[in-house]
Amino acid sequence: MRKINIFDTTLRDGEQSAGVNLNLQEKLEIARQLERLKVDIIEAGFPAASKGDFQSVKQIAETIKHSSVTGLSRSVQSDIDTAWEALKGGAEPRLHLFIATSPIHMAHKLRMTPEQVIEAAVSSVKYAKRYFPIVQWSAEDACRSELPFLAEIVAKVIEAGASVINIPDTVGYITPKEYGEIFDFLRKNVPNIEKISLSAHCHDDLGMAVANSLAAIEHGATQIEGTINGIGERAGNAALEEIAVALYIRKDYYKAETGLNLQEIKRTSNLVSKLTGMTLPANKAIVGKNAFAHESGIHQDGVLKEKTTYEIISPELVGVQSNSMVLGKHSGRHALRNRVVELGYTLSEAEINKLFVRFKELADKKKDITDDDLVALIFEEKFDLFKEFYQLSSIQVQYGTNQIPTAVVVLMDGQGNEIQEAATGAGSVESLYNTLERCFKTEVKLLDYRIESVSGGRDALAQVFVKVRVNEMETSGRGTAQDVLEASAKAYINAVNRVFMIEKMREENQKVVIKN
Repeated sequence: MRKINIFDTTLRDGEQSAGVNLNLQEKLEIARQLERLKVDIIEAGFPAASKGDFQSVKQIAETIKHSSVTGLSRSVQSDIDTAWEALKGGAEPRLHLFIATSPIHMAHKLRMTPEQVIEAAVSSVKYAKRYFPIVQWSAEDACRSELPFLAEIVAKVIEAGASVINIPDTVGYITPKEYGEIFDFLRKNVPNIEKISLSAHCHDDLGMAVANSLAAIEHGATQIEGTINGIGERAGNAALEEIAVALYIRKDYYKAETGLNLQEIKRTSNLVSKLTGMTLPANKAIVGKNAFAHESGIHQDGVLKEKTTYEIISPELVGVQSNSMVLGKHSGRHALRNRVVELGYTLSEAEINKLFVRFKELADKKKDITDDDLVALIFEEKFDLFKEFYQLSSIQVQYGTNQIPTAVVVLMDGQGNEIQEAATGAGSVESLYNTLERCFKTEVKLLDYRIESVSGGRDALAQVFVKVRVNEMETSGRGTAQDVLEASAKAYINAVNRVFMIEKMREENQKVVIKN
């Protein structure tokens, strides 16, 4: 069985999804879960992109000890220097260098000749090897590159010291057969190819990212890059959970395996979904709500008699539990703390105390608190880090079929000032959001609004996800409460607070630049 290394780029390529803005605490929590999943390499970000990216990559590198942490870098010395400062504290620092190799990118984006691209690639790899024991080199838009040129530049960067060569399908253009042929061509025409590991990085624009990644494995790739849930810019990346389970279920065919702890897949998927605000389709392979549901009478009959008639993957394989621990109002702090640890979350004593208060408040209203309820409370306490801007004090919404919906909202700003406004709308949510917009004194455009139940029953918590545009910036927000309108208000405030936090960080970075 060949070992396939898993290179996770959820925190870099995944965060490039429209409207996704993860803060440091959220990135750290995802990185820790990826470590529990036993991902081989975690791409934590692009250190030279911003001060915020630099700090998050640095802290993740210093925190994660059982996965190699890497960062993206252009073929520029200043990028490489910045990446080293961010990554040098890691257990196994490595660099991910890239430069475009397709005619269209070289001519129109880089405005460089093929010879200049080769020179830049070789010199950057040589420079990076002064610092990094492992250098990965990527040929951006490799699948639209001329194969003889691709083979030439790959051979030269290997000679310069690259340990991993990545062949990305940057725009999701290639088919599985064609992608496999590129790997075959390189293995036959690059004389020193046996010295390195070949990697595949596929985008899903034509819906073939997973198929292409599996084709790459068939043709010699020993590393696969992708994201949890397949998130990423445009149509996203290859979904790592699908590739890992495909290799496990069809090991008879692929003769390859990953080192992932498959039972952590569902927990990892849920964490990424909630923190990014990108809800999973019910029919999403491996991790969707309907992935193990059987509606057809014939299917149900078959599964009851023998599961393998229609179920090739057991829910337990990927960490889907048929039952969960139920806590109630008589459960104590110790039971709560133990369950939080079992669920895989790291909370300080102060955070546990705050969570316990929220837990007791919910337990007085809801008889049984499931794991999903508890996770929702954890998210609200641990990851709502923008309260220095606006906090919800109270809302009152008046609605009737023969009345104009009206909302009254009281907010507290970061200085402790009370803000009260009222407004009307065509419906309860619109009146609420019109009122909040008055409180912010900033135009807010609602791009998306989604609501879901955290668990079953009439007393279930409501979870709302929104995507907004504020000051030409798109971001997402989430809110949880038993009342759907309160959850809607919290999600809206969370999204707007994120924008204000990003703007504040940019202003602080600008001041540092001016001072220096």
